[in-house]
Amino acid sequence: MIGKLKIKLHDVSTNLTGKSIISFEVLDKYMLHSVVDEMKKLIQNNKDLFSLEIKPFKKKRSLDANAALWQILNMMAAKLDTTKDELYIEMLDRYGVFTHIVVKPNVSERVKKEWRTVRELGLIKVNGKEGMQLQCYFGSSTYNTKEFSTLLDGVISEAKELDIDFISKEDRNLMIEQWGK
Repeated sequence: MIGKLKIKLHDVSTNLTGKSIISFEVLDKYMLHSVVDEMKKLIQNNKDLFSLEIKPFKKKRSLDANAALWQILNMMAAKLDTTKDELYIEMLDRYGVFTHIVVKPNVSERVKKEWRTVRELGLIKVNGKEGMQLQCYFGSSTYNTKEFSTLLDGVISEAKELDIDFISKEDRNLMIEQWGK
């Protein structure tokens, strides 16, 4: 892979031979230079045919918001005599995003290792076969803005109950607003 560019579609047209021409605006000029340099090198080596994958742009989590989450968890963990990682799992359980799955009972332990946290809900029958129903929580790195905001708000609320007032409402709103910019 040469690189990823954040682009905005500019125009789609057809030339005189009937071939489509797509033009777009590159929004990250610094990344453009490195991609163009790599393409020039490939063309010099007689590689002038490229594959292009276009996907909808997805905002990424603000590193400031993520750093704040972990700093608050660290402060809470010190007061609660636990680790920030154990507390993170607790917070995912309370405020996180999850899905339910049913697995063969003999593989439930293996499935648990693949998720951040898993709650066993018990054995159930599906089409006459026994399965273990699990509630599996996604890690916050997969969250969208709304999901992360819910998690952060829950952690902030619990921190305040411990007299930890790390972040103002204004700072919290600014971090969430800047998410992915």
